[in-house]
Amino acid sequence: MHRLLLRNIAAVMMVVASTVINADNRVIHAGMLLAVPGEKPLTAHTIVVKDGKIVDLLQGYADAHQFGSNAKLIDLKDSFVLPGLMDAHVHLQIDFGPKMAVDKLKMSSQLAQMRSAHHAKNTLLAGFTTVRDTGPVEGAQEMYALRDAIAKGWLDGPRIIASEIIVVTGGHRGEIAMRHDFKDLLDSKGDNTCDGPYDCRRVARKAITYGADWVKISATGGVATERATGTGQQMDSDEIREIVNASHRMGRKVTAHAHQEDGIIAALEAGVDCIEHGSFAGPRSIKLFKKTGAYLVPTLLAGHLLGEMAAKNDTLPAPIREKARKVGSQMMKNFAKLHKAGVKLAYGTDTAMMHGINAREAVLMHRAGMSEMEIIKTATINTAELLDLSDSLGTIEVGKEADIIATDASPLKNIEELLDVDFVMKAGKVYKH
Repeated sequence: MHRLLLRNIAAVMMVVASTVINADNRVIHAGMLLAVPGEKPLTAHTIVVKDGKIVDLLQGYADAHQFGSNAKLIDLKDSFVLPGLMDAHVHLQIDFGPKMAVDKLKMSSQLAQMRSAHHAKNTLLAGFTTVRDTGPVEGAQEMYALRDAIAKGWLDGPRIIASEIIVVTGGHRGEIAMRHDFKDLLDSKGDNTCDGPYDCRRVARKAITYGADWVKISATGGVATERATGTGQQMDSDEIREIVNASHRMGRKVTAHAHQEDGIIAALEAGVDCIEHGSFAGPRSIKLFKKTGAYLVPTLLAGHLLGEMAAKNDTLPAPIREKARKVGSQMMKNFAKLHKAGVKLAYGTDTAMMHGINAREAVLMHRAGMSEMEIIKTATINTAELLDLSDSLGTIEVGKEADIIATDASPLKNIEELLDVDFVMKAGKVYKH
């Protein structure tokens, strides 16, 4: 009797184990498949997913049951299937608008973190399965916690590459937008401000020690700085060099917020891996981009939205409104020039308001002259390369993470299809269907 009971328990355990093993098996029938952006789309293919990874890619529609009795069929025969999109410039903690300063004073850090999780989920449901957050406002540790909670499966959201931002006193993102004693109190939990090369080296090392995947610097002034300090260079060249050297020695890449030509040049000469915005890049910086191989993340959406806000209402403070008009009108024009010159481009929106509208960047890139295929490649293969994720992301190929999205019709014919993604899978888990 005892042996019979043991045999029955063992049999049940084998069934349960079999169910668990096969539970993550997904068999996708893709009507149109852009497996490798830049190459010709495929028709009528089967994608086999197991344990979050792509294990087979077959021509035709294979029977799901041949991959296990519990394998689940996902029918996308009437859809256009492509890799999950990537956004290299988001701010999940920010809800940009006239109430930002009030929210910072009134909202607890815990509630702000809940809002960040909400923003993250909206971003994922929009088809962006990987993002690089380029600077928290509530605190770096809160951002690292969100990154790690998503990675552990505790929360739904995109894969997060987290950056700490380093600023100089009074520079962009280091400005005083409220009473100084309030600001000192709010900033006491973290120090990302430095002055002088050796102090900047210290802050870079500290950021990496406490969890930064990337280091970001504010090389120039910014549009959202609530003072009329311009968009030219603010961090000195020796400060930039020390941050870059310290970060690279510790295995971290560096990106630079930079609008004007002088700051772009200083950052590229110091060896940064990436420039954010590049609004007023000129001939000299274009040569440096091509010489160094650094990427540009153009963030056309941020310039467009701020330009709209500056034109339609007076809720923006006067200094921001004036800079928004200038930068907003210039970014599209300059982006077209940089694209034509062959500067390496990664996809990034600077989304800090209306999270989940990341695909609007693609529409703006198309208006500026990029083809649909180039845009999709930028948001997949290029951004994966920038983030050192090419081995696992950016294409739908055997061995890679199963980050897969789908639209009703082909975004190669109409890029606006990306505004309405109908299917989202990240690492084999379906979040939207």
